[in-house]
Amino acid sequence: MNPLQPSANGHNSMWSESVLTGGTVRPAILQLRMDTEHELYQAYISVFTEGGLFIQTSREYQLGDELFGLLSLPQDKKRHPVIGHVAWITPANSPTGRPQGVGLRFTADERGLSLKERIETALGPLLGSKRINHTV
Repeated sequence: MNPLQPSANGHNSMWSESVLTGGTVRPAILQLRMDTEHELYQAYISVFTEGGLFIQTSREYQLGDELFGLLSLPQDKKRHPVIGHVAWITPANSPTGRPQGVGLRFTADERGLSLKERIETALGPLLGSKRINHTV
C-alpha cells in the first residue's frame, strides 16, 4: 500500500482509510506508514509533551476529533497503535506554505508515551535538527 497514494480529489495523504463493502468509510482505524527517517522527521511533532504526528490529508477534521490508527516506522516491521486527538489544522493554501493536514497529539498514557519513545529513538540525531519540517 502506497502511503502517499492520491486520494479521490487528487491530493496526497499518508493516511490510508479503511473502506467497508459498499464504499462506506470506516474512520475507526487509519493506516500510516513512514518508510524513511526523513518522512518521520517531517511528520513528528516534538513540541507536544505527549508527542504527535502531522498527517498530510485533505480530509476535514475538527479540533478535538479522536483518531485511531496503526503506524509503521522505518526499519520496524511491527505496526504500532496510535490514539490521539486533532490538536491543530493546517488548511489548504496555508499562508505558511506548509501542506494541508492535521496535527495529531498522542494520548498521555503508557501507549502514547511508548510510541513517542519509539519515534524519538528511530529519529536519533535528526531529532535535534533545525531542518524545516511539516510542523513547527
